Amino acid sequence: MTRTARLCTASAAAILALAVVGLVVGDFPVSARSAIATAIWDRGGEFDFVINTLRFPRVVVAVLAGICLAVSGALFQALIDNPLVSPDIIGIDTGAAACAVAILAIGLDTRWLPYAAFAGAVGTAGLIFVLSWRRGFSGGRLVLVGIGINALLTAVITYLLVRFPIERVSAAARWQAGTLSSSSWSDARTLVIGLAVLLPVAFLLIRRLRVMQLGDDMALALGVGLERSRLAVITVGCGLAAVVVAVVGPLGFVALLVPHVARAMAGTLSGGVLLLTALLGAVMLLSADLVAQRLFAPTVLPAGVVTAAAGGPYLLFVLRRFNRAA
Repeated sequence: MTRTARLCTASAAAILALAVVGLVVGDFPVSARSAIATAIWDRGGEFDFVINTLRFPRVVVAVLAGICLAVSGALFQALIDNPLVSPDIIGIDTGAAACAVAILAIGLDTRWLPYAAFAGAVGTAGLIFVLSWRRGFSGGRLVLVGIGINALLTAVITYLLVRFPIERVSAAARWQAGTLSSSSWSDARTLVIGLAVLLPVAFLLIRRLRVMQLGDDMALALGVGLERSRLAVITVGCGLAAVVVAVVGPLGFVALLVPHVARAMAGTLSGGVLLLTALLGAVMLLSADLVAQRLFAPTVLPAGVVTAAAGGPYLLFVLRRFNRAA
């Protein structure tokens, strides 16, 4: 068994272990045996509401959202060839959040949230791409433009939160923190649909990304359409980030941190490394949500607070290494 396969197996085992912990821990004690039985075959029993309405959907949403964010970050970092790039850093998550907050603030039906978030993410990515284009594509320029767009969109969200009535924006403010507390089977279904459509495409794009990392001239010589491939990668990355933002709100640093850890453990991007990245994303978000639930119990923190607390110092560490390398 290769190193990547062993790491994937260990990550899958960690997901299962954390999922069991997520079913067991809480204010209402349930044994591991009863929790697993209720989740899998003994539905309708004594613990059905606690497990199948409150805890199990939350665990499933955490796994699926972690996979989406980690794969999205891996695609963007491979496209730009920069470890400091992720959809939340360059403003794509914020673009999705701005449209979603607008939907909540003006009182439209929440079923439009996924569509608004996806449109906001893709529109923001397109704007960043256009503004960073200057006689060619530059990853460094894209990062700088993205940071500026991110700041602008954050100001737009703040304006929406103070402009509209408190009874409307209170839900938007809670949602913007990035929380799994109200996760439902409907949210899990939305994430499953997004992954079913986008994840296979992400794996198909791996070969093109590896060729593009050799340089534009080499990629063209090998028959890779650069702009079409970049558009495909951006669309898939945006879609994966947008579906998470629509369901649980913006969760910072998962898309930045996890791909970097996966590369450090298993090497450059490949199909196996992308699978490892997806599994590590699930591990990170499940772990963060468990910490958010129990660290200050009975007070429950948004999972986004924990991911930010973990990701902020790591970003400073990566920046320091990046500056030394430069």
